[in-house]
Amino acid sequence: MSKLKLAIIGVGLIGGSLGLCLKDKLGDEIYITGMCRTRESMERAVALGAVDFASDNPAEVVTGADIVFLSTPVLQMVPMVEKLLPFMKPGTVITDAGSTKQYVWNGLKEILPPDIYYVPGHPMTGREKSGVDAAQKDLFVNKCYVIVENEGVPKQVHEKICDLVRLTGANLTTLDIAKHDRCASVISHIPHVAAAALVTLLNRSHGDKEACLKLAGGGFKDTTRIASSNADMWADICMTNGEAIVNHIRILQGILGEVAGAIENNDRQALHDYFAESKKRRDSILEQTRNMYELI
Repeated sequence: MSKLKLAIIGVGLIGGSLGLCLKDKLGDEIYITGMCRTRESMERAVALGAVDFASDNPAEVVTGADIVFLSTPVLQMVPMVEKLLPFMKPGTVITDAGSTKQYVWNGLKEILPPDIYYVPGHPMTGREKSGVDAAQKDLFVNKCYVIVENEGVPKQVHEKICDLVRLTGANLTTLDIAKHDRCASVISHIPHVAAAALVTLLNRSHGDKEACLKLAGGGFKDTTRIASSNADMWADICMTNGEAIVNHIRILQGILGEVAGAIENNDRQALHDYFAESKKRRDSILEQTRNMYELI
């Protein structure tokens, strides 16, 4: 059996974690190359064992690869594939970790030849830290990993990526592309926007800022943890899933408006019902997902 060759484009938190996991699971049965932007990151990726070889040269990284895993900011994915295509062999399978799918697919379907396949993916995991030094081999364990349905891909190609995902210990699920982008907005994108908004609110507290910091405890820290995530990545996500994100921001504004109205009207019952229903629903979600995957 020939050794599987995987090229990871962007060996940071997600790409590095995938490399660490697959090297741990497959050992010498897999050969992993990585594309990095700097000499320092190349050396760290190899030293940590996330890849066997690293370079900034597309030909050195992609030539001979069976699978190409894109783990760059979303806006960079299509231009990156254009650079990589001349070095891909027929039958190469491209997959990715992008948080938005329709934008990437719209770009790739215009440039991919019929013998290069794209299986969209999205691991629903992460940390507030970035870079290969933050990578963990168990990052995907018990997390949801979405593979987006692509009817233009042969079944065996789709299964090849699904089999790879199963090795990570993630819980595999499939969605159509439109539903993925809507759901990712609610579950992932809006929480990041909201966390950043809370930090911005603190920054705009003017003379109260220092006093607020003295009072800040676990609740504020936990709620705003993801505001420390990579700014380039999140700017790209907002640019490429704008319709869903803006729609959900408007809905969230309406919900906050209802709360503000209840406070202004001294409507304690409405406020109690708001918090009670939220607690009931969250407790139910935790119970429903307890044996499925860990919520981030």
